[in-house]
Amino acid sequence: MKSKVCVLFSFVLFFFLVVVSGAVADDYKIGAGDVLDIGVWKNADLTRQLIVLPDGSVRFPLIGQLEVEDKSVAQLEKELKEKLEKYVPDPVVFTSVLQVNSMTIYVIGKVNQPGRFEIRKNLDVLQALAVAGGLNPFAREKEIGIFRKTGGETTIFNFNYKEVSEGVNLDQNIMLQRGDVIVVR
Repeated sequence: MKSKVCVLFSFVLFFFLVVVSGAVADDYKIGAGDVLDIGVWKNADLTRQLIVLPDGSVRFPLIGQLEVEDKSVAQLEKELKEKLEKYVPDPVVFTSVLQVNSMTIYVIGKVNQPGRFEIRKNLDVLQALAVAGGLNPFAREKEIGIFRKTGGETTIFNFNYKEVSEGVNLDQNIMLQRGDVIVVR
């Protein structure tokens, strides 16, 4: 009787974790350096903690090399389930991001602490400038650019610190994405 209760409790807990993790992580895109926890219910040999390689891939038993970068947790779970069905009947796959290491932005130029910053939550430009110690006295407040690479193309967004700090044209205070570079002239 105890073993049936333990199994039932474990299944309910597992199901809860799958639902909660999926709801939280649906919009997050996996990136190089992230640490993933991938598990298959009742199959310890197919449970791993993996670091996403710089090329955006991981190696998983039975499947081999798997491209995971820019996929959501839900997309990865679906792909794993489809690929594992050849080897495991009706696999229940659980995937979560244990550690986010790929959310990096760069702030360079005339700020007090330029550099590379690992971010753990969404930041806008004004918040990133604060993380970099603010503008130094020689900064041109009206000449700040945000460089974003997408699919081999670079887009430049202009940012006027003076306007935003006065509450004008707040739409230029965009949310930053992985790899963005803020240049303060």
